[in-house]
Order: sequence, then C-alpha cells, then structure tokens
Amino acid sequence: MKFTAQQIADILEGEVIGNPNEEVSKLSKIEEGKEGSLTFLSNPKYNPFLYTTNASIAIVNNSFQLEKEISTTLIKVEDAYKAFSKILEFYNEVKNNKLGREMPHFISDSAKIGDNEYLGAFSYIGENVVIGTNVKVYPNCYIGDNTVIGDNCVIFSGVKIYSETQIGNNCKIHSGCIIGSDGFGFAPTKEGEYKAIPQIGNVIIEDNVDIGSASTIDRATLGSTIIRKGVKLDNQIQIAHNVEVGKNTVIAAQTGVAGSTKIGENCMIGGQVGFAGHITVGNNVKIQGQTGVTRSLKDGEKVQGTPVMNYTDYSKSYVYFRNLPKIAASVNKIEKELNTRNQ
Repeated sequence: MKFTAQQIADILEGEVIGNPNEEVSKLSKIEEGKEGSLTFLSNPKYNPFLYTTNASIAIVNNSFQLEKEISTTLIKVEDAYKAFSKILEFYNEVKNNKLGREMPHFISDSAKIGDNEYLGAFSYIGENVVIGTNVKVYPNCYIGDNTVIGDNCVIFSGVKIYSETQIGNNCKIHSGCIIGSDGFGFAPTKEGEYKAIPQIGNVIIEDNVDIGSASTIDRATLGSTIIRKGVKLDNQIQIAHNVEVGKNTVIAAQTGVAGSTKIGENCMIGGQVGFAGHITVGNNVKIQGQTGVTRSLKDGEKVQGTPVMNYTDYSKSYVYFRNLPKIAASVNKIEKELNTRNQ
C-alpha cells in the first residue's frame, strides 16, 4: 500500500517541504533509506545521513534547518520521534487488518464469535468459546473449551489456549505461547515415584496485556493464575500455577516465577530473574537481571544478586568481589609480615 507525503502529513498534522505527491510504501532507518521508503530524523547526530539517504520522505522536527539542498521530501512536525511512532502504529494496523475466515478451520457449533473477526487457516475453536469483536486469530491456533476472549485481541499463529481461560480486552498474545497448561504439581509416592496432582483451576488475563513469544502461563491447581491489567511480558517467560502479577508490571525475557508467588503493581523486572515460590513482592519494586529472588520484597525495593540483596549493597559488595584476589593477596602478605615479626 502506498501513501503520499500529503496523506502522511495530514495524519501527523505536519507541513510538507518538497513534493506533496511523493509516494512511499515502506519504512526505513535514515542511514539505510532507499527510494520509496519513509524515514525520520530526531537525533542531531544523525543529521549528516539526511544528505546521503535515498529515502523518499523524511519526518523532521519543526526546528530543523537545512544546511544544503536535498532531494528528499520533508514533513515537519513538532516531535519527529513521536510522529514516526504514530506512523508505525498506523502502518501496523493497516498491515494486520485481516478479516474473514480462511479454510480449513474448525468452529464448534456452541462457540460465539463477534463481528469483524479474522480466523486463520487450521485454527480450532472449541465448545462454548466466546470471542468478542475485532478479534484476530492467526493460523494454527488452538482455543480450548469454555474460553472467553474479549474485544480487540490479537492471537498470533501457533498459540495454544487451554480450556476455561479468560482473556480481557485489547490483549496481544504472540506466537508459540501456551496459556493454561497444567501447573507443575506432583506428589511423591511410597515407591519413590511422582503422581500428578490434577490442576483444575484456570488462567485469567485482564485487559491491555501483551505476552511475548514462547511464554507459558500455567493454570492454577485451584482458583486462578492471574495476570492483571496492563502487564507486559517479554518472550520466553514462565509463569507457574497460582501466580499473580500486579497491574502495569513489566517482565523481561527468560524470567521464571515459581508457584503461588504474588508480584505487585508497577514493578520492573529484568531478564533471567528467578523467583522462588510462595513469596510476595510489593509494588514499585525494581529487580535487576539474573537476580534470584528467594525472599519476599517490600514496596519500592531495588534489588540485585543471588540470593537477592539491596541494589546499592550489591554494587558495593561487587567492587570487593571483583578485587577479591588482590585483597586476598594483601591479607596473605600482612599475615606473613606479622608471622615474621613474631618469630
């Protein structure tokens, strides 16, 4: 799909400097811009690229002043970075604006699907499933019995949603996610084997949640595993049974949260963090990457390390740890000197 400079300027409420009929059909970085592409310039250190880029249209700040002639058409706006972000959102909506039902697919007779849906090929919709309006289910998805999905959700290809799951409005679940698989519950027997404990709870995902690719959220043993409003999960995250993640918390990739742990609101959690089970993390907590959270944390704590400790204390301790060989050598030298004096 092609757009003219004037059409883009109208969307952004900007001013065209150059040819208003210049057309673009793709986006690019300014240093890699090719003919027919749209780019932007907001950081002054990238100014030289504007005079060498082959991009057809560039979005710039109103304050930008040309130092020499260029062939690229400019669109001047108040904030080029925000304007380009708006274009990215618009471009993404247009690109993903699929409608209809591809063949083959399976929809149970008892399922209910709202208007303006997209159902990709080889998707399965189970019994008593309820799907809202403007929902997109990409190919090879499985949606189990009694699942409820709200309005304006996007379920990308290869997602598996087990039965009884509840998903709110405006959620996005990326490829390869598994929602509602059994929690890791096994009881040891007298014979030394492990017997599975039935996991009969479900998963509840509230509004405006994004879940990255290949992440797994286990169903509760009893009750619900809950992901609150506005949570953003990165790729390859494991959320175990009966975990609760508070609203607007963000978690980076490869983090694992063990069963029955409660994480508060507005937390920021780095990558590869490991949480022990049955602990409570307060609100507004910040956890550095690769931290091992082995105890409960209070509101507002900033932590790092394994086992977890205050971030400032960790930083101070790390200075000593990094210099431990030198410190040990100094101690050994002092001991030798003292032993020599005492002889």
